[in-house]
Amino acid sequence: MSDSDPVISQVKQWLQDVVVGLNLCPFARKPMRSGQIRYVVSDANSNEVLLEELQDEFEVLDRTSEEEVETTLLILPTQLRDFHDYNTFLGEAERLLQRQGYEGVYQVASFHPHYQFANTEPEDTENLTNRSPYPILHLLREKSLERGLENYPDPESIPHNNILRVEALTEKEKRALFPYLFGG
Repeated sequence: MSDSDPVISQVKQWLQDVVVGLNLCPFARKPMRSGQIRYVVSDANSNEVLLEELQDEFEVLDRTSEEEVETTLLILPTQLRDFHDYNTFLGEAERLLQRQGYEGVYQVASFHPHYQFANTEPEDTENLTNRSPYPILHLLREKSLERGLENYPDPESIPHNNILRVEALTEKEKRALFPYLFGG
């Protein structure tokens, strides 16, 4: 898909404004600015096809250097719109990682418009840290992640700091940053 794809454009805007703009992931700025993020829009119509696409993206990462593609965002505009279904699929994705010998090589991070952390209510503000315009499977290289964590002071504070950041947002800022949650 090209950058003119409206799905990719919306995800790039979210990445720029929310993930990097609020510094929710201190490691996202560099690959975004360097053009090292691969954006892939899935047209899967079943979990089986989606697993095949996920496998294909792991193979793309196998064939490309970190300098070329640091990370991949597999965007699911039509699949797994229900968060419970998405969360169940994450287990399938983890099993694929294990079966293919990718455990410790790649990691799948999760983002969803209805993301809900365990022991939270759907409307709890902290859920915004993982809410994206579409369900997304974020494929990370473990080595890159480890390098970033080694060079970051107090990485354990990132989740707590992220919660504080989104809790500090005004209602107007939330509506501007997350228009897909507020119908704007």
